Amino acid sequence: MRKRAELADQLHGPMARIAAQCPPLWGDRDKLDALLGEHFAEIPHAKYLYCLDPAGIQICDNVGSSGLSTAHFGRDRSHRAYMREPVPPWGFLLSDAYVSQSGRPSITALHVVRTGDTVLGYLGADFDVRHLPTASVKPEKPPAWRQVKGDPSIRGTVFMQERSESPMDRHIEQALSILEELITDRGLFQAVIHFSSSRVTAWFLDDPYRYRMLDDEALADPDICLLYPRQPWPADAAMPREAVKPMLAAMRELRLADRTIYLRSASINIFNGMISLTFSCDGSHYLTYAEFLDRKSGFWLGVGG
Repeated sequence: MRKRAELADQLHGPMARIAAQCPPLWGDRDKLDALLGEHFAEIPHAKYLYCLDPAGIQICDNVGSSGLSTAHFGRDRSHRAYMREPVPPWGFLLSDAYVSQSGRPSITALHVVRTGDTVLGYLGADFDVRHLPTASVKPEKPPAWRQVKGDPSIRGTVFMQERSESPMDRHIEQALSILEELITDRGLFQAVIHFSSSRVTAWFLDDPYRYRMLDDEALADPDICLLYPRQPWPADAAMPREAVKPMLAAMRELRLADRTIYLRSASINIFNGMISLTFSCDGSHYLTYAEFLDRKSGFWLGVGG
């Protein structure tokens, strides 16, 4: 919202000045094209300028940085979402984002063109969202605990199934000890642990845009740790280093505590301090590490309230 307000402040003044010069030329396609071409550079980030009559019919060409686009003369824009938004009393509107006919997320600005109390139409400016300046992104606060229900067909048959022991289950203590070492000392900052299929999808600080697949063989061999250099715990991690060991221990308990309701997969991200849990009923939970450690296994398995 703040960035929209900043953009509106940038556009309102120059569009008002151009709109004020339009009335004497209204109805003359060539003169309007010339006016918009002369002042096009005054509208920051614009893709096209054009003029519309009160019914939303385009009465001049699209004027862009590369010149005129004549294909839109006479185009009926009345059905576009920005033509259905009420223009504020001061005569300027910055539309909500929409998908243009070219398939691009876009925004349109409209300024009323009037002579006296008579509305002649509108000066329009189209903007491609990818060319607009973006706001700096502030770190988000951890989101509220969120539960997502999965496939109803899986939930409906959950008590007809039983956990099959996976290769990881057979050496789960060692696998999680290796994973702990990779997270706390070897730069693994995000891990998705697939207990049922015995693999971990891992992202490391020294190559964050590519994930590595650690299979059951890797998770059974402590030598895997030597492939990754030791790294200090990141200062901007939202999760403390000492939380990793008890989290993994709690995940192990949820994996093995019950044969029917059990943990299928889990994820850890040390930078946003979040974990996810997906159970055999296909239900998933997204919560902070602190909320997770505050709960005993009975809570997740429906035992003891």
